[in-house]
Amino acid sequence: MSDSPTVVVEGLRRSYGEVRAVDGLSFEVRPGEVFALLGPNGAGKSTTVEILEGHRGRDGGDVRVLGHDPAESSAGFRDRIGIVLQEVGIERELTVREALEHYGACYSRRRPVDEVLDLVGLDGLGDRRTHRLSGGQKRRIDLALGLVGDPDLLFLDEPTTGFDPSARRQAWEMVAGLRELGTTIVLTSHYMDEVQALADRVLVIAGGRAVAEGTPDELRESMEGETSIRARFPIEARGTVDDLLGGLAGRATVRDGRLEVRTDEPTADLHRLTGWALERGVELDGLEVSRPTLEDVYLELIGGDPAEDPAGEPAGDGASDG
Repeated sequence: MSDSPTVVVEGLRRSYGEVRAVDGLSFEVRPGEVFALLGPNGAGKSTTVEILEGHRGRDGGDVRVLGHDPAESSAGFRDRIGIVLQEVGIERELTVREALEHYGACYSRRRPVDEVLDLVGLDGLGDRRTHRLSGGQKRRIDLALGLVGDPDLLFLDEPTTGFDPSARRQAWEMVAGLRELGTTIVLTSHYMDEVQALADRVLVIAGGRAVAEGTPDELRESMEGETSIRARFPIEARGTVDDLLGGLAGRATVRDGRLEVRTDEPTADLHRLTGWALERGVELDGLEVSRPTLEDVYLELIGGDPAEDPAGEPAGDGASDG
C-alpha cells in the first residue's frame, strides 16, 4: 500500500451564485482509513464529496484523488472508485445477480458476484427480482453495487439508512473488513454512534469550512474536559433543588425533573449532589456520569442545531446535504 495520501484537498472552493458552499477547505485522507465527513444540512458535505467523485466541478483549489484530478474524470480514475449513494435507481425487473453483473461489467477488476452477495448479507437472494426485496435489502444492493468493482476508494453516503439495529451492526462489520483489506473509505453519516464505531478520523465542516478534525476520541477530549452528571428527581423533591444548584461548580440545568450538570469538577459535584440527596432521603433515579459523546461535541461545534443551513447549497442544483 502506498504511503501517499489517497485524497488531497487544498483550498477547495465552490459557489452557487452569491453563496459560497465550500470556502477554502483543506484535508487529506490516508490510505486504508475510514474518514468521516460530518456537518449539518447545507454545510458543504455533498458538494465536497461530489467534487471528489468527479461529478461536480470546482471554482478553485487543488484536488487529487488516487493521484488523479477528478475533474478530468478519466476512465482509469472511475475504475478505481466505488460509490454508495443514499438511493440508487435499479430496473425493478432485474434480479439482484443481474444488477450486479450489469454494473460490474463497467469495471476492469471485479469481485465475484457471489462473494459480493455474501459480503453484504444477500447470499441466497441473487435470483430474486429487486422490486420484491424489503427496504433494508434494497439498501444492501446499493452497498453491493459500490463494492462489485473492487474499489481502492469507496464513498459511503449514509450507508445504513433504513437498516434495523442488527443489520447496522452487520454493515459495520463489513466496513471494518474492507478497511482490513486496505480499502480507503470516505463516510458521511448522521449516526454519531456509527461514526464513533467506524471512523479513524473525522472532519467536521460548517458553512463550507473546517471547524474540527481528529479521531473521534480526540474530538471528545477537546470539549473543555467537561463531564456530564445526570439524574432525575422524584416529584416531591423537585421544588427544593435551588439550594443544590447554587452549590455546584458546573453549569446545571433542570428540565422536567431531570438534572444535568456539565462540570470540570466531577468528583466534587457528584459528592455535593449525592450528599444533598442523602440529607433529604431522596433517591436519584438514573444517576449517571459520562464524558461528552461524539454527538455532544458535534452539536457544540456546529452551534447546537443539526438542521441549520449555513451554506445554503441549493437542493435543485443537486447539492442537498441529506
